[in-house]
Order: sequence, then structure tokens, then C-alpha cells
Amino acid sequence: MIASVNHSTAGIGVIGLVRHRVPCVRPRIASAHPVSAITNLGLSVSSLKPPYLAIPKGLGLGFVRRDGASSAAEPRGLHFKCEAHEADRSEVPEISAGEARSVAARRVKIGIYFATWWALNVVFNIYNKKVLNAFPYPWLTSTLSLATGTLIMLISWGTRIAKPPKTDFNFWKALAPVAVAHTIGHVAATISMSKVAVSFTHIIKSGEPAFSVLVSRFLLGETFPVPVYLSLVPIIGGCALAAVTELNFNMIGFMGAMISNLAFVFRNIFSKRGMKGTSVSGMNYYACLSILSLLILTPFAIAVEGPQMWAAGWQTALSQIGPNFVWWVAAQSVFYHLYNQVSYMSLDEISPLTFSIGNTMKRISVIVSSIIIFHTPVQPVNALGAAIAILGTFLYSQAKQ
Repeated sequence: MIASVNHSTAGIGVIGLVRHRVPCVRPRIASAHPVSAITNLGLSVSSLKPPYLAIPKGLGLGFVRRDGASSAAEPRGLHFKCEAHEADRSEVPEISAGEARSVAARRVKIGIYFATWWALNVVFNIYNKKVLNAFPYPWLTSTLSLATGTLIMLISWGTRIAKPPKTDFNFWKALAPVAVAHTIGHVAATISMSKVAVSFTHIIKSGEPAFSVLVSRFLLGETFPVPVYLSLVPIIGGCALAAVTELNFNMIGFMGAMISNLAFVFRNIFSKRGMKGTSVSGMNYYACLSILSLLILTPFAIAVEGPQMWAAGWQTALSQIGPNFVWWVAAQSVFYHLYNQVSYMSLDEISPLTFSIGNTMKRISVIVSSIIIFHTPVQPVNALGAAIAILGTFLYSQAKQ
């Protein structure tokens, strides 16, 4: 900000950031106003670096300019300039209004991602359990989930609703082990939920961090801080307590959840290694993962269960449930793809630590909602084990920070 004050005979100069004094003989200055009076003229002087008077050099014949050089004075009637400059604000960083709005918008976006992720996951688990209760064929159910997601993304790419990813052979080669692990984890979790309550499956799956640490330590040679290892104690202990007190315990359901944990740990490891340097977005990455997993799973699903079993089971489910059964199958397939897609989109916006905390909170919402909807009987000791396991998962995410 610059303000100019004209005086009939002489003036004063207030110039910031001139760091030397020049010895001189002060000229006579007529009716010079004190600096404090300058504020009455509408000047705003920063208090961070106070201004001072620039002293004329020589016998009133030369004056110091802002760049530190001297200039010859004009004769009488010389016009002087009074300036007040703001102090250097480099030491006090400020956030502009636009940046503040951008940060606030990003936080709102992440919050929407999390809320959508949890809600979609809860809905998926409810419909998935309904389908499996009426149609106990987890291999076909898992295949339909991946096929629906693949169809959704192919239509989105074809209609340009979503921009198709630019991939090459190396991309698919790196994605292959990720897809294998994802397929195993998906099928194992579905088998588990076909045998036991949704809440029990997710209690066991909350022990995934323990598998992550053990695999990384003994197969990859990674070491972790002591708090990380200590956080595994409540995770393992809580899962064990919940398992032994589960009223409807089933070994196949328990092993399915454990295998799913192990498979998803390897999926995460392969994903970190194979996706370095790629520019595929989270949404398209999961779409490609679904396509490749579908190609891997389909022949195994046919071999294990087969069309004849599917046809008989489908007729039985329709006769017992009615047309609503078709809606259940469609809903669980669509919501499976959507919740996974949103979770991968969240990874583009948040850190892995924040994602792991969000995943923990997701399991809590699924466990509580499934207990309420399906009226799952829960003993106090069983609930205590679940709480300890989830607390351990939260402590693990904090210790990894």
C-alpha cells in the first residue's frame, strides 16, 4: 500500500526495509507532521516491521531512494513522497480463502467417501447373507458379484461415463497375482458367511492386521516397532475369545474367514509391489481387478458347483422366497462392486493409515447392523471378545503411524 502526502514546502519520507543510516545535516522541514499523525490521513502501517524516516543525504540536496541509491534534490518546491509499506509476511504464512475452501471441500469429499463406503458395505452384507441363506452356493454368488461389477464398468467405459484406463501387458502381468489373491479372499469370505453369522465372519476378519504383520515379518523379513507387536495381543486374544464363545460356531466358516484374511494380506502386498509407477485411478484399478478375477474364478465355480446344482438351487429359492430373491441377488452383486469401488477411490484421497482406521470402523458398523437385523444371539463374553479384537485393530493402526 502506498500513500502520498504533498506539502507546500517540504515533506517526510517513510520507507520500509532500508537498513542503513546516512549521516547528514538535517534540513529544515516546515510543518512536519509526526508519524503518529499519518494514521489520520488513512495510512495503514504494519506493526510487524515498524517504518522509519528516510534521512536526506547531504545538505538537503540529495535523498535516499527506496533502492538505497541517492539522487540529486530538486530546487525549492521539491515534491516529497510519504510511503508506508507493509512488513515482509514471509515469516507468517497465510492461507488464502480459495485454499481454505479447497481444504474444506476435500474433507467433505473424504467424509462422503467414508459414509458411502460403510453404508454400501452394510447393505451388501445384509443382502449377501439373505441370498446365501436361501441359495447356499457361495461360488456362484461370488462369480455373480464380479460379473456384475465387470458389466457395470464395461458399460461406463463404453458410454464414456468413466474414462477407460490406459493399460499394457506389464500392467496386467503385475495385476495377475493381485487378482488371484483377491479371488481367493472373496470366495473364502463368501463361504464363511454361508456357514456362520455375518457378525462372526467380520469379527474373525478383524484379525487381518495380525496376518499382515506375521506375513511381512517371516516371509518378507520386515521388522516393526514393539507397539505394533503388542497390538497383536488383543487382536488375537479377542478373536479367539469370540470364536470359542460363538453359539453357532462352524469350522468351515471359521477357516473361510481365516483364509480370507491371509489372501487379502497377500493381495495388499502384491498390489503395492505391482502398481508402483502406474497412473490408473482407484476406480479403474478395481474395475480391472474385477475383470481379471472373474476370468480366474468362473472355471473353478463351474467345476466345484456346476450348472445343475445352480439350477436346482435357484428353483428352490424362488419357490421359497418368490420374486424378491432375484432382487436380493441383483442387490448383493451391485452393492458388492460399489462398496469396493468406493473403497479404492478413497485410497486416492487418504493415507493407508486413515484407510485402515476406516476399515476398522466399517467392521463395527457391519457387526452391529447384522446383529440387529438378523437377531443374532450374542453372549456377553462373545461381545467382549469382539470389542477386544476391534480395539486391538485400532491400536495396531495407531502403532503403525
